[in-house]
Amino acid sequence: MQEIFIKGMTYGWNTTRGAYQTEAAVDSLTKLKATGSEWIALSFFALQDTYHSTDIHFDYGHTMTDRDIIFAVKQAKSLGLKVCLKPVVNCRDGIWRARIGFPEEAESDWNQWFKSYTNFLIHYAELAEELECEMFCIGCEMINTEHQVDRWRLVIEQVRRLYNGPIIYNANHGKEEGVEWFDAVDFIGTSAYYPVADKPGDSVENMVKKWEQISVKLEKLSQQYNKQIIFMEIGCRSALGCATMPWDFEHTHLPFDEDEQANFYESVFQVFWDKPWFAGFFWWDWKTTMYPLEDAKKDLDFDIYGKRAEYIVKKWYNKEKTLVSKP
Repeated sequence: MQEIFIKGMTYGWNTTRGAYQTEAAVDSLTKLKATGSEWIALSFFALQDTYHSTDIHFDYGHTMTDRDIIFAVKQAKSLGLKVCLKPVVNCRDGIWRARIGFPEEAESDWNQWFKSYTNFLIHYAELAEELECEMFCIGCEMINTEHQVDRWRLVIEQVRRLYNGPIIYNANHGKEEGVEWFDAVDFIGTSAYYPVADKPGDSVENMVKKWEQISVKLEKLSQQYNKQIIFMEIGCRSALGCATMPWDFEHTHLPFDEDEQANFYESVFQVFWDKPWFAGFFWWDWKTTMYPLEDAKKDLDFDIYGKRAEYIVKKWYNKEKTLVSKP
């Protein structure tokens, strides 16, 4: 296989229609490019009503319009960025998408949901092909659907009829071994929100030890399928204790701590940068409207603009990564 290496950021998540086309978004994307990033995962969502609904609505006023997506992709490409298009399904009632699913015996529900999901995906697969996006993500953290092996293989087959580039699936951390159909995609993706700190304010050294253990497991997965692994999502908020729960977005009362976020970033780079089976990062995340630089030390979110973690990204992303071809 031909190796790649992605120096990337997730961009555009959780915003409103039209936001991609604003001056603020253009400015934000330019700032993203300045980190040394070479890729973005353009990530947006459609909604189904509940985790047991069978219909996905991507034309009801919540999902970014095709014009929004076209604008964002062209703007990214004008800056020299490559694009992984990443459509995601969320539940309107706030239940995590990983819970989407039905009882085993509910064949009609499974059939209806996968029909709706396929319609959703092929719309954006066709758009990704037309816009020459360099990668397409076919799903994110859909844990309760992953055992539907034959149905997922059919989804992939239909996507490949419309999109000719590499495709990836975004599993969830700790659940990567549950995806039996990774042989059907080109890259293995995961949301690598592994809790690598033992305590708030933990050191880079301790986090590195945890990542090395995780690395052993992920390398085995890569070898099993002969696929490189990409961290489709990874990040940590700039708040004390968040490296113990990197996925957290709810504990907004925690105090600002850019050092813990920076230590998390540094530990990831140290462990994975030179692994030949590892194909890079889409850090979570970079917003379409970025706060003023002087407010960076007040921001408790995943953003790294103006924080220590941004300088760590710049340091590593400005390094060269040697790629080799494997049979």
